[in-house]
Amino acid sequence: MTTEQQLPEGWEKTTLGEIATYVNGRAFKPIEWSKTGTPIVRIQNLNNPNAEYNYYDGYIEEKYHIENGDLLFAWSASLGAYIWKGKSAFLNQHIFKVLPKENVDKTFIYYLLDKVTSELYAKAHGSGMVHVTKGKFEATSVNIPPLETQQAIVNKIESLFDEIDEGIGRLKTAAQQIQQYRQSLLKNAFNGELTKEWRSKHADTLPSENELLAQIQTAREQHHAQQLADWQTAVSQWEQNGKEGKKPSKPSSLSSVNILSKDSELPENWLLTEAESICDFITKGTTPPKNELFMKSGEVPFLKVYNLTKNGKLDFTIEPTFVSKETHNNFLNRSKVYPNDILMNIVGPPLGKVSLVPDDYPEWNINQAIVIYRSIFVHSKFLANYLLAEKTIKLMSSQAKTTAGQHNLTLEICRNLPIPVCSLAEQTQIVAILESKLTACDQLAAELAKQLKQAELLKQAVLKAAFSGNLLDK
Repeated sequence: MTTEQQLPEGWEKTTLGEIATYVNGRAFKPIEWSKTGTPIVRIQNLNNPNAEYNYYDGYIEEKYHIENGDLLFAWSASLGAYIWKGKSAFLNQHIFKVLPKENVDKTFIYYLLDKVTSELYAKAHGSGMVHVTKGKFEATSVNIPPLETQQAIVNKIESLFDEIDEGIGRLKTAAQQIQQYRQSLLKNAFNGELTKEWRSKHADTLPSENELLAQIQTAREQHHAQQLADWQTAVSQWEQNGKEGKKPSKPSSLSSVNILSKDSELPENWLLTEAESICDFITKGTTPPKNELFMKSGEVPFLKVYNLTKNGKLDFTIEPTFVSKETHNNFLNRSKVYPNDILMNIVGPPLGKVSLVPDDYPEWNINQAIVIYRSIFVHSKFLANYLLAEKTIKLMSSQAKTTAGQHNLTLEICRNLPIPVCSLAEQTQIVAILESKLTACDQLAAELAKQLKQAELLKQAVLKAAFSGNLLDK
């Protein structure tokens, strides 16, 4: 049996419906939208100050008008209290205009609704989409003190929040600096600056551009010879099985290495070539029927874009999906993925998610929004880090096809991507330096993210103390 919380003197237990009136916005129809007139405030305009507005050029009831300083509450899908900081506007449905009743401070309700929002999200077990009915919302139990105490609590909350926000600002600045340092490392890794001193010490042992080209061609020839041998084995097996199914396709003939004109910043003994010259056949995946996808467990892991990251790691903890071996070996045979393959998303935004496949499973598969880079000559981590570099992402983004806000990279763009190539020894050195320094960056970034989360939790602790009557005592 639980004991009801003892409230301080003067406080009373009430409901949200008793302390304010909640006016839902108007259900504007798309046909009523205009390019001119009064802006219509929708939930996306509250969540994102840069979101575009729709407009209404006509008369509507006064209750749907909002002015600078009005208190609003989004109650469908994305919950949250907002103080409107803009010009006169019309309010769309799924947002309440909150009108405090007598002896109720508007800013006090704002912070009270912030606390209620956190509790509603917590009850939804972390889901980003929550919906409340007006009846249940207004029946939500809350504690409220006299007006003078409300104002004192608001002053205390804002004083503490100012201190917390100052700390959050410093943490965010530090996180941005880490990202800038990370990109600076990647830039210097692929223009030769990172290993400039190392090259000067090993100048006598480094291959010339022509020797490097010969090494690439030899690696390609060896890879092609292995493909032919594997194909001949597969054909023999197919014949022994009575020629059941489709005959294995013969590998394409070997093309020459396409050397590009390099810019002046690349070192003398580096080459610039296309991705398809140093990789196996570059292709993308596909998606089997829904009844062939299995959640949480199965035989072969099936990857989607949300499993890729911006730091080169694969995250298979997010909605792990599997396919059967039969689906993997037949319907998805073309897009088999192996440890050390490099995966990159080709549908965004955002573009630039890249992951090196780990050896947790011997084989994987992918959907149609992911491309496979399987290196023949360059170190896999060298290529993965190059794909994560800001310069590379900007280059590919500039070539992407944009449709309805979606950015798409074609396989042609992926195959023709210019790749700087140095000797295998220098690649190994670059990978070692990056691994050491980027690991330190990742650790610092994780610690900052942890501290940011703690700062947000501290805000919730302040609100909890405020609305249980304990904040002014601290």
